[in-house]
Amino acid sequence: MSKSIVFLDQGTLTRGKLRFNFPYTLTEIDNCPADEVSKALQGHEIAITNKIPINRAAMEANPQLKLIAVAATGYNMIDIDAARELGVTVCNVAGYSQVAVAEHAFMMMIALMHRLPLYEAQVREGAWQKSPFFTIFGAPIFELKGKTLGIAGKGSIGQQLAQYAESFGMQVLFAEHKDAKEVRAGYQSFKSVLAHSDVFSLHLPLTESTRNLIGYEELTQMKPGAILLNVSRGGLVDEEALAEALRENRIGGAGVDVLTTEPPTANHPLLAKDLGNFILTPHTAFASEEALATLVHLLENNINQFVAGNPVNVVS
Repeated sequence: MSKSIVFLDQGTLTRGKLRFNFPYTLTEIDNCPADEVSKALQGHEIAITNKIPINRAAMEANPQLKLIAVAATGYNMIDIDAARELGVTVCNVAGYSQVAVAEHAFMMMIALMHRLPLYEAQVREGAWQKSPFFTIFGAPIFELKGKTLGIAGKGSIGQQLAQYAESFGMQVLFAEHKDAKEVRAGYQSFKSVLAHSDVFSLHLPLTESTRNLIGYEELTQMKPGAILLNVSRGGLVDEEALAEALRENRIGGAGVDVLTTEPPTANHPLLAKDLGNFILTPHTAFASEEALATLVHLLENNINQFVAGNPVNVVS
């Protein structure tokens, strides 16, 4: 019997064409509006979504829905409690961008330690051309060797970044959960890691316990010259507080690939032009050609295995 599948934001799948090893019909919607999700799900047993939310009301209105296949690692846009109660399996695609995201974080780290945004801006503004010397003597540049990298999140990406950092002679510390009562082996307390890190990098899911994990208080606990990286989830960092800390030079810099609202509004605090040693990329850390090819393969396999009665990568 043919399975009916709908892809709610097919426009996000920029590489490859989905193909399955069972009879199916596939309805592709470029970018389904949030208020049309329930209607879009009608008649479909399987829904694919990257970032389009599927809430309880949409599931309750479509009892034929059996699988939500998330075309990404994060699944905070799905009402997981409702899915469990209503018997809807939710699976995600994990590990496909481990190398790409870790490389992106490392790229940001070394660029910010070498003050690349500051010097590149000076060249564009003509400062080098006007210099009486062969160079520009400006913002201090630091080597990675001997510095401390603190990592919040010891999943595949955090561990991959740790390997890159250690190969450059950095010391790596893994932070325990912020509100943990005990510190596990292989971790140090969140506050201790935050205070001792020259670079602090976030590799965590967005949950109620991690929302605004880094706010004004945490930014003041960092070293004055420390660098903050977030290539994980928008919402982990209080973006207003980060913009203020950068503007006032309370930290040495920041690299961000994800925002709470994507795409951002024109007046987003991290789009300001006076933030100094700061890099903002448009949620592209995951998007290497190699990672995207793996994503397509794993997404297809998740759906094939579910239809075969052997669901994998189940989060609900």
